[in-house]
Amino acid sequence: MDYRRLDLNLLVVLDALLEERGVHATARRLNMSQPNVSFALGKLRQFFQDQLLVRIGNSMHPTPMGDRLREPVRRILEMVDADLLGLPVFDPLNAERCFSISTSDIGELVFLPTLLEVLKERAPRATLRSHSMPPHELERAMSDGVVDMALGYFPDLQGSNFLCQTLFEHPFSCIVRKDHPDVGDALSLEQFLGLGHILVSQKGRSQELVEIRMHQLGLSRRIQLQSPHFMSVPLLVAGSDLISTVPHAVAAIFATMAPLKLLPPPFETPLISLQQFWHRRVDRDPAIVWFRSLVAELFLGRDPSMPAGRAIGQ
Repeated sequence: MDYRRLDLNLLVVLDALLEERGVHATARRLNMSQPNVSFALGKLRQFFQDQLLVRIGNSMHPTPMGDRLREPVRRILEMVDADLLGLPVFDPLNAERCFSISTSDIGELVFLPTLLEVLKERAPRATLRSHSMPPHELERAMSDGVVDMALGYFPDLQGSNFLCQTLFEHPFSCIVRKDHPDVGDALSLEQFLGLGHILVSQKGRSQELVEIRMHQLGLSRRIQLQSPHFMSVPLLVAGSDLISTVPHAVAAIFATMAPLKLLPPPFETPLISLQQFWHRRVDRDPAIVWFRSLVAELFLGRDPSMPAGRAIGQ
């Protein structure tokens, strides 16, 4: 291969494609049109004489050649940033960096155990700071650099200043105590509507999706307890005949905390898209690039029914 014919800008596109695994997400991240990203991918495929990424289902997956190119391409771009543009290279083994993230209390359950364990090995001097704030405060905090990234379901983080990557999607699950006298291995609509419900009510959070769907179907349930907190739910459900509908990844974690039974809702519910968000001003910040690559490695396409530790091969 004659590397003198390779446009460095194509490597920027390849790096983004290998991280985002989609033309649309790459175009959004690089502020390019989708046809231009597709054209660049075609040029890369022609140069390397390999497909590099192939579509499987709803996302693109790297070929063996694409996987081999991931780290060399990243190193080349980091060298350009550091040596030509004067940007420092992030050294995770020695960096004393605090990564400030915003996530919900259940987001902490889903993301933090795995992140803390991996950071201990790969960035032993790095620390995490978790924030939970209303959606209207989060946008300003990310713009001001108070928060580096947001992890979870944040439908209000929109606009050209914010970039995001979808990590995984998961459905809702209903939870009841294992020895519930009225609920067996399946949950009927009549049972669902007849039971007392615990509703976690948080503005701009995933629970609103269930409420919207039930309103569309003309369904109404009996709310026995309404609370802004998730963490009390597993013990409250396990100690009563109440039911609660929560994101499946959360239900799976709750089932490790209390004797609970997980059941699919008796009507179709939307999938919840969990994403990582960052502000455009830190898109090329070496520390943030490293951290979001780590998040993608650990959670991209993850089966949300797995315990958190299993995401790193335990």
